[in-house]
Amino acid sequence: MHDLNPQQKEALRHSSGPLLVFAGAGSGKTKVIAHKYSYLLKTKKLRPDSIFTVTFTNKAADEMKERITALLEKDMHSAWIGTFHSQCNRILRQEIHSLDYKNNFSIYDEDDRCSLVRHILKDFKIYEALYKGIVSRISYLKASLINPEEFLSTGDGFGFDEKLAKVYVRYQDELKRSNALDFDDLIMVTVNLFQQNPKLLEKYQKKFSYILVDEFQDTNFAQYQLLKLLASGHKKICVVGDDDQSIYKFRGANVNNILNFEKDFPGAKLIKLEQNYRSTEHILKVSSSVIARNLKRKNKRLWTKNGKGEKVHYCWLNTYDDEAKYIAKIIKEHYLKGIYAYRDFGVFYRVNLQSRVIEDALRNEGLPYRVVGSISFYKRKEIKDITAYMRLALNHGDNVSFRRIINVPPRGIGAAALSKIELEGKKKSLPLFDAMKSLLRGDHFASSVKEKLADFVKKIEHFSSAKYKTPADMIKNIFEKSGYKETLAEERVKQVEELIASAEGKDISEFLNRIALVTQMDEARNGDCVSLMTLHNAKGLEFPIVFISGLEEGVLPYCKALDREDEIAEERRLLYVGMTRAQEVLWLTGASKRKLYAKIQNQEPSRFLKDIPKECCHLIEKITGQRVIKVEPLKKKNASQETFTLYTAGCRVKHPSWGIGVVRDCYGDGDDIKVMVNFPNIGVKRLAVRFANLEKI
Repeated sequence: MHDLNPQQKEALRHSSGPLLVFAGAGSGKTKVIAHKYSYLLKTKKLRPDSIFTVTFTNKAADEMKERITALLEKDMHSAWIGTFHSQCNRILRQEIHSLDYKNNFSIYDEDDRCSLVRHILKDFKIYEALYKGIVSRISYLKASLINPEEFLSTGDGFGFDEKLAKVYVRYQDELKRSNALDFDDLIMVTVNLFQQNPKLLEKYQKKFSYILVDEFQDTNFAQYQLLKLLASGHKKICVVGDDDQSIYKFRGANVNNILNFEKDFPGAKLIKLEQNYRSTEHILKVSSSVIARNLKRKNKRLWTKNGKGEKVHYCWLNTYDDEAKYIAKIIKEHYLKGIYAYRDFGVFYRVNLQSRVIEDALRNEGLPYRVVGSISFYKRKEIKDITAYMRLALNHGDNVSFRRIINVPPRGIGAAALSKIELEGKKKSLPLFDAMKSLLRGDHFASSVKEKLADFVKKIEHFSSAKYKTPADMIKNIFEKSGYKETLAEERVKQVEELIASAEGKDISEFLNRIALVTQMDEARNGDCVSLMTLHNAKGLEFPIVFISGLEEGVLPYCKALDREDEIAEERRLLYVGMTRAQEVLWLTGASKRKLYAKIQNQEPSRFLKDIPKECCHLIEKITGQRVIKVEPLKKKNASQETFTLYTAGCRVKHPSWGIGVVRDCYGDGDDIKVMVNFPNIGVKRLAVRFANLEKI
């Protein structure tokens, strides 16, 4: 414990009951979890396989394992350290047979889910372009533990939609028929498994004598239910997180999980980690001033020994093009001073469409960069094709993989043949591979097509029965004997060779599981280049110099969030996360004109800028063309300014005569602040705050 601060030590020692650790940004939470794991093994004599440790990305789980291995100096192969999805996959591989699945089930990633939903929409003659929205809704329902039958019976409770219900029922039937689970099923099916089998739940409750949870603020309903089930007996659970960094509501994350933990686990001990080891005083003061305006949060006072550092730079430019060029120019200037490498710069933005102009500016300056969250290695077509061969060879019921590779490489099997196979599969409730074999026993195809289908069956069955030492051997065999290699350009062949190299010395099913569970957030930060990413992808990273672009109303906060107070609060948390990634220098930029969705729009500075103390900022007047842009959004706080920040768009207020209404807009300064309020029975009213006698509710 010699290198831990007093609060970190306290978090280690408490192991007798539920523990909630509020870990502020940069406060060393990963260190606390790794040391607590080590402490439980050394002082409480727990076994590595008795501590259920979960986090949210494979990258974070790998880092956790490495830290714990270094502390304990022993092999951690048996340890249960991983993401929620990988831990549930591990349980289901052992136990899913009791739910009438086979243990060799396939795991469908986002692309596979979209492919299956598109196939169903086409079959139902529903507009195929709806597939992304439907995939998202199904994901939300599963995160809420709502299966198709429950959805059909809930009425409007979860936004019931007849088309969605029809697709959801068929989607789950297709998964079952394919012996497959999607990403969200891994959690939902595990919860169902435990709820339906009390003895099995008791087995795992006894097995896991302690539970450690990282990034607890990002848990959704299903994940929290899983944790509550496992901890319901001994209550020995430690959750670590920060409500101020809850930014994944769109994925189902519920910040109330961390805020309600003490109510759900009575007697829970609360510890706050407030010493920041990452950022300078100016960066902390600016970010803390922004997040402090959120009302529903646990108060934390972050502090640091890192010194004041540079003031936060704020620059407002004429156009988004000027903004991008200015960011590239500043990066180049810093780099040429010889103090920073390219990898030390992170450029963040709210939405992906902001990246193009920044990429252009970096290219024009000759600066190397990479876009985090763009198409990942495992989503490339050639990689998906090869892994589809592997999955079908191991699970003949995998219909998504079957459809993907039945004519890859092109073997003359057209839509008519596939339609016959689909029809046979439906008629006899068979997986497509088995339906095809059934049809081959008759005269259902022209001889040339029959020959090609028979050759495909022979190849898949060969790949299934061959003995492989590693997945690398299996990939080589498929690549050579499927005929796929001859159809690829040299660059794509190299990608497959890289896949082979990454598969050396691993177990086949573990390798496929790992690929299926990889997310965009697991991408490695390789090479000396500037990193471009959305603010959502910046979570968990840090850079000496950070740029946050697009500090404008409608961009950050995002236009779709402007009507609801809880959405504005999440946007504020998103900005806070971006700011606290900066170690030494933080730049905030915006522009008067921005092209959004094919249209040039006039922009106003973000409302969040008004919360930043002026003394911590360096305001830059930028000359663009013949025009000097002067912006003063950073005001000194006074009594009337405090009133301004109380009435954000979306908040509810009460008027003495007109009752309860919703604020639509707030503008003006000093004593001239006005609000636009929509009262349901009256309509929209414009009110002067100092005379209106409004009460915020």
